[in-house]
Amino acid sequence: MLANHFQNGIETARLVWSRIPNSEESQLLDDAVGILKNNDGGGVESLDYEVVENFAYREEQAQRGKLYVSYLLVVKWFFALLIGICTGLAAVFINIAVENFAGWKFSVTFDIIQKSYIAGFVVYVLINLVLVYSSVYIITQFAPAAAGSGIPEIKGYLNGVDIHGILLFRTLIGKIFGSIGSVGGGLALGKEGPLVHTGACIASLLGQGGSTKYHLNSRWFQVFKSDRDRRDLVTCGCAAGVAAAFRAPVGGVLFALEEVTSWWRSQLMWRVFFTSAVVAVVVRAAMGWCKSGKCGHFGSGGFIIWDISDGQEDYSFAELLPMAIIGVIGGLLGSSMPCIHFNISHFIWPAFFCSKDKEYNDLATIFFNTQDDAIRNLFSAKTINEYSSQSLLTFLVMFYALAVITFGTAVPAGQFVPGIMIGSTYGRLVGMFVVKYYRKLNIEEGTYALLGAASFLGGSMRMTVSLCVIMVEISNNLKFLPLIMLVLLISKAVGDAFNEGIYEEQAQLRGIPLLESRPKYEMRNMTAKEACGSGRVVCFPRVVKVSDVVSILRSNKHNGFPVIDHTRSGEPLVIGLVLRSHLLVILQSKVDFQHSPLPSDPRGGGRSIRHDSGEFAKPVSSKGICIDDIHLSSDDLEMYIDLAPFLNPSPYIVPEDMSLTKVYNLFRQLGLRHLFVVPRPSRVLGLITRKDLLIEEKENVNTLELQSTSVRIQHQYKRLTRNIDVERPLLIGLLQNQTPD
Repeated sequence: MLANHFQNGIETARLVWSRIPNSEESQLLDDAVGILKNNDGGGVESLDYEVVENFAYREEQAQRGKLYVSYLLVVKWFFALLIGICTGLAAVFINIAVENFAGWKFSVTFDIIQKSYIAGFVVYVLINLVLVYSSVYIITQFAPAAAGSGIPEIKGYLNGVDIHGILLFRTLIGKIFGSIGSVGGGLALGKEGPLVHTGACIASLLGQGGSTKYHLNSRWFQVFKSDRDRRDLVTCGCAAGVAAAFRAPVGGVLFALEEVTSWWRSQLMWRVFFTSAVVAVVVRAAMGWCKSGKCGHFGSGGFIIWDISDGQEDYSFAELLPMAIIGVIGGLLGSSMPCIHFNISHFIWPAFFCSKDKEYNDLATIFFNTQDDAIRNLFSAKTINEYSSQSLLTFLVMFYALAVITFGTAVPAGQFVPGIMIGSTYGRLVGMFVVKYYRKLNIEEGTYALLGAASFLGGSMRMTVSLCVIMVEISNNLKFLPLIMLVLLISKAVGDAFNEGIYEEQAQLRGIPLLESRPKYEMRNMTAKEACGSGRVVCFPRVVKVSDVVSILRSNKHNGFPVIDHTRSGEPLVIGLVLRSHLLVILQSKVDFQHSPLPSDPRGGGRSIRHDSGEFAKPVSSKGICIDDIHLSSDDLEMYIDLAPFLNPSPYIVPEDMSLTKVYNLFRQLGLRHLFVVPRPSRVLGLITRKDLLIEEKENVNTLELQSTSVRIQHQYKRLTRNIDVERPLLIGLLQNQTPD
């Protein structure tokens, strides 16, 4: 349905998606509870947000004390500071560049148009073509993953979907300079969506210590290597991007919470809030510096804020009806934007002439201006009858059509500012009607322009809380909060009646298997076993021959494999899950090969640790090691590997008859990649209740006490548990001490 909207840019996007490895087949409940494939027939790979509690991980945790935990906490806050500073500086650079290009373009065109209108028009078109073509060239030849707004891709990443190339250094460069060219070239798009992607790229690059390919890296920053830690950093980057784009730090936090993240916790919220606050300080300092005239055409504008605090003071009950109509219009137009493709056969080019001196052309003040300044004019108070209805209708039709087409082109493209432009146009039209027929002196057309902007964004993006706060912050008028809430609720309700939001539609078009917040209704009547399908589960024995590992990895694309051992009586038992990425690291290093087909000592008594958990982390936004990159001799293929030290002994498990709705919620809320589906257990070892999870720390720092049982546990238990036999029932983990609820 949406493919026609993006014909100009879809080939570039397909080039990116075609390089993504295929996903797993139905051996586990993997990568979105079933098989989700993109439009090209290929799959996508998921991220490992689950902590793999293998032998190397447990040894590292046992060696780390409270001092190291405090060090990690300080480093996380330091990274939040760096993300805020870098994202703020990137936003300042983009805004100054766009404003100077646009100012220079308008200045040159205005000087020429005084002598010849045709010559001025030609020069204006040529300058725009050069800017836009430069952006297209950067994206198509250098950074194809930087096309579009980037929000669907980042939303997919935080949802657990790994998309190759979206967080690389070249993507960051392409996003910054591509945004300058596309926005400065006058396309019907904004730089706010790309700023979210820019913040995410900055956060990811800082987390991995920079770019190794371009020799811009530092080992001092290579602290957080796991997908779980990178997820937190990217979340901070997303919030920083919104805060930088709109000068709305609170809106940035709520945007990250409401729109892009699937997993949230209170500690992360404080760091996200701190990052957004740092961005606000950096942007404010930059604007103060630019007011001295050191930023060229930038002046004191550029950043998205339209102060209408001196606008309409009050509103009457009778005005709620036209305001509600604005919400309906926003829902209809916003929901139609992902669905309608305009075949424009001809354009209506107005005459931007003024008949007399000291006159202005209202349509020219919208077209012949930056989008930020045009919105400022539409929002302005005390400007009744400044625009004619014919000019606003002409601009609405043309800009809406251009925005629908432009959003899919191969350039960094944001939808916030174009959405505000469209909504404020029809909102001002409704305001003109209210002023004419209500005949009240205190009614401002700019108020309805603001409500129209909120309604269109709510109808197209389906955001409520974060968008409401952003609109209040950029308008600097808290009195409009109830009205903005009203139109947002109405526009979202109307839009939801037709389709999903524009970012969800974009994700579906690009084959990103997002797990939405709510499962489908049909899942209530399905079980976990039905979702797994009838495919055969590919397993590994505990001690496996190297040649067998290579053969299995070459014959399928699974990313996780159950590991089977046998009891003394010969019965098979599942002892854990081993990841494909871990197997590839083991094969490449060769240090864990052994000649004996018998299990080695997994307890660390006669065997030193040869790997740390960081070695198993895949480089961000890349494919990682491939089986074809590993070269093994014939002698290597005849050796064996004991998988016990490398597997995750405690993967998440569900019974086969659990409803798919519960499975879906568990999978999404925990950010899982694999989920074992097993038969019903034959016995229960224990039952954990809330009281079993309440632990009090005593004066002796090495002693913990469980409140429910008064059983003292020494910190050395981590070392002692390594002496416990790894055999365990198929379903039940080590649950302790049944107590009253």
